[in-house]
Amino acid sequence: MTRDCPATFLDADSLDAGDLDWSTLHAVLPQLECHARTAPDQVAERIRGRKVVITNKVVLDAALLDGADRLSLVCVAATGTNNVDIEAARKRGITVCNIRDYATPSVVQHTLALILALRTRLPACQDRVRNGEWSRSSHFCLLDPGIEELHGQTLGIIGHGTLGQAVARAAECLGLRVLISERPGSTTIRPGRLPFLVVLETADIISLHAPLTPETHHLFNRETLARMKPGALLINTARGALVEPQDLRAALVSGHLGGAGVDVLDPEPPRADHPLLADPPPNLIVTPHVAWASRAARQRLLDQLANVVRHWQAGTPINEVGIRT
Repeated sequence: MTRDCPATFLDADSLDAGDLDWSTLHAVLPQLECHARTAPDQVAERIRGRKVVITNKVVLDAALLDGADRLSLVCVAATGTNNVDIEAARKRGITVCNIRDYATPSVVQHTLALILALRTRLPACQDRVRNGEWSRSSHFCLLDPGIEELHGQTLGIIGHGTLGQAVARAAECLGLRVLISERPGSTTIRPGRLPFLVVLETADIISLHAPLTPETHHLFNRETLARMKPGALLINTARGALVEPQDLRAALVSGHLGGAGVDVLDPEPPRADHPLLADPPPNLIVTPHVAWASRAARQRLLDQLANVVRHWQAGTPINEVGIRT
């Protein structure tokens, strides 16, 4: 199958900054053609005649799949598959596979970095040094009454999958007490979990690791943010649309929340006038969707892509994605 398996990667530069080893993927797909990026009006031509298509964020809808006469496998170079019409692919006999559990160490590290930076007020400390305040000080240090210790504080985890569990384990090493939220609106509370609103009202820090679904879209809004403990932190390394941005901005500006660290926005890339980018409040840290993107994590993703293709070629597909509901 590797001899006659024309393949294309539609947006390779979304994964590679020139620092990855592609040999494993090229070994299983010798005919792989890589495009740095693909505009919507280029997709149909680039997938025509290909047996394997790899996409990170390029959309493959039903109409495009209809025109891909030889397509047998779509690999999503990510975990989320909302950019592919899964049901349309199934009806056409196209296998869709994704990449799983490749970025856990990177996301855990980034989540903790955001928490530590906010509780230690690192951006403010750096600004005070840069503007010469320390040099003008009459003392050896610049005391900041806003600095807090994490030890003894409570971290609420919203979304207790692989990432949420890993963050919880790491947080306990810093002396944080961890609370696991049940699914919002659930009337059944599983052992080891607490009702969503109880976690909101109790936790000093809330960290989001939930998927984006119709039920979780703007889960954190004016009402739920108001239920959070005064001075609490909100950390989002999951999906931008879990949080209503205007409401988060208002909660930060009012001082109800002590701070927020977000690695994801909606949409991406965000507009310059996005509520969390235009004149951002000082207790907000925004990073450009890089929690997943350590070099090691991106290499694991690429190597897993090769493994997915290899299993599909052997007739034993892995990481196959079912119909979205």
